[in-house]
Amino acid sequence: MTIRACGLIIFRKLREAASSPSAAATVENNIEYLLLQTSYGTHHWTPPKGHVDPGEDDLQTALRETQEEAGLDPSQFTILEGFKKELNYTVRGKPKSVIYWLAEMKDSDVEVKLSSEHQAFRWLPLNEACELSGYQDMQATIREAHRFLCSRT
Repeated sequence: MTIRACGLIIFRKLREAASSPSAAATVENNIEYLLLQTSYGTHHWTPPKGHVDPGEDDLQTALRETQEEAGLDPSQFTILEGFKKELNYTVRGKPKSVIYWLAEMKDSDVEVKLSSEHQAFRWLPLNEACELSGYQDMQATIREAHRFLCSRT
């Protein structure tokens, strides 16, 4: 049986981006992605995500896990239409499927409040977020999200 998990790739636009002369430059250079460092295992960095509970749909899971792991309420961000990515890989010999949506923070200064599952968080520009995330499929997903954002300008 496949393990199912869901989460959000959360980004914020930096304030100084508002005065940038080019909208494309604004998106390209003034976006940061939220990554959380686990307090268990290899202490890897990922966007907030977690397992689907019985009776929960995928998006409900992503919203709940984001609130539990990062202290971010759904009223504090907007989920962008048109981006949904499913990753499939194996964990400890079992197939796992993780679905991510893309969400924009309404206020770039909102406080992240970590659960005991995580020991640190960082807001990072694209290349640093990819480097820290480590896994190739996660890096590709963050880059795909970034291309999606850049294509909207």
